[in-house]
Amino acid sequence: MPTFGPAPEPVLISLPRDGSAPYLHRIETTQKVAFLTIDDGFTKSPEAAALLRTANVPVTLFLTTDAVRDNPDYFKPLIDAGAVVEAHTISHPDLRGKPYAVQKREICGSADKLAAWYGRRPVLFRPPFGSEDATTRRAAADCGMKASFMWRETVDKGKVRYQEGKQVQPGDIILMHFRPAFVKDFLAALRAIRKAGLTPALLEDYVR
Repeated sequence: MPTFGPAPEPVLISLPRDGSAPYLHRIETTQKVAFLTIDDGFTKSPEAAALLRTANVPVTLFLTTDAVRDNPDYFKPLIDAGAVVEAHTISHPDLRGKPYAVQKREICGSADKLAAWYGRRPVLFRPPFGSEDATTRRAAADCGMKASFMWRETVDKGKVRYQEGKQVQPGDIILMHFRPAFVKDFLAALRAIRKAGLTPALLEDYVR
């Protein structure tokens, strides 16, 4: 298990306030930080909560409510360990090209349900498959989302894949999922952050 010191005091980024939630691939910062995000919630690894407690690093969970509804309580120990829950739609559709009403129902509905389960309404959003359009950005803003997020690295079966280069860069967002290889993926992500000389930071701290 890699170990890290505390993340630096966050420097907030500027977000437009024009009725459209910006779609960001990374956080524009020179601070030596990276952001670990975990999507969906279908596979509920029994080791996850203990792993987060032991690692003592911040993570953001973009949860799909259809994936969570069979056992919402599973995620409460992860929240107690420092995870923050954000929105990832109700049913995980490709939103691009869908009517405004459909997109708004998916985004607002998921945020409302997550708020009911966990006592905090999400303010960040990740469109399924990273697929979105101008309608998505408008619906997300109307649902109270400050920003939507893509990613720079993905982790699957213990392997980190890079969109650019061969190392995590400051401000990069790393994507993994609740999958059977959760433990291997989580450790691989932390090792990649450590190898790059970076520290895990909380995405929410940079976009308040």
